[in-house]
Amino acid sequence: MTTTEAAGPPVENPVTGHEHGVHGYHKQKDEHLKRLRRIEGQIRGLQRMVDEDVYCIDILTQVSASTKALQSFALQLLEEHLRHCVADAAVKGGDEIDAKVEEATKAIARMMRT
Repeated sequence: MTTTEAAGPPVENPVTGHEHGVHGYHKQKDEHLKRLRRIEGQIRGLQRMVDEDVYCIDILTQVSASTKALQSFALQLLEEHLRHCVADAAVKGGDEIDAKVEEATKAIARMMRT
C-alpha cells in the first residue's frame, strides 16, 4: 500500500472548497520550500536594512529583487497548476474543466494586478 492509498481520499477544505491531496507542485515541494525560505531570508534582510538605516535606494533595490523572486515563484506554481490540475480536469471533462480554467484565469488576473 502506498502512502497515497493509506491517506485515503482527498478531503475538501471547508474554507476554500479545494481538496487536500496531491497537487501540481507536489513533486517540486522541497525545491519550492527551499526557494520560499530564500525569499523569506531576503525579507528578513530588508528588515535588517531598515533597522540599520541603510540608504533608501539600496532598500528599494532589494525590495525589487524580493518582488521578482515572489513573482517567479508564482509563475512556476501557476505552470504546475496548469500542467497538473487543469490538465486533469480536461481529461475528466464536464463542468470541472470550465471551473479550473476560470480559476486559473482569475489567478492570472490577480498576478497581473501586482
